[in-house]
Amino acid sequence: MARKVVWSYEATADLEALAEYIARDSTFYAASFVQEIIDASHSLNKFCERGHILPELSNPDICELFIREYRLIYSIEESRVIILGLIHGKRDLKRLWEEEQRGS
Repeated sequence: MARKVVWSYEATADLEALAEYIARDSTFYAASFVQEIIDASHSLNKFCERGHILPELSNPDICELFIREYRLIYSIEESRVIILGLIHGKRDLKRLWEEEQRGS
């Protein structure tokens, strides 16, 4: 069953911030990487189980998909996948999630 993929406000802000950061050096690479992330998120409509459950959180419905060194964090629901964040792999996800009160 295909699910609808929805980006949260926070995840959209994460993506925009990443694009702006990369664009300081190269607008081409920024656009290319953003497209790679969007393509990966769209693939979750049929293959949401391909990600891994987040080890930092105790919620089996919140998963991650690595795209290069970034973690695309998402929640799986009956009819949709909600993109919750795009976080660099070296960041302390648990602390960030608590500080920003993200997730379900």
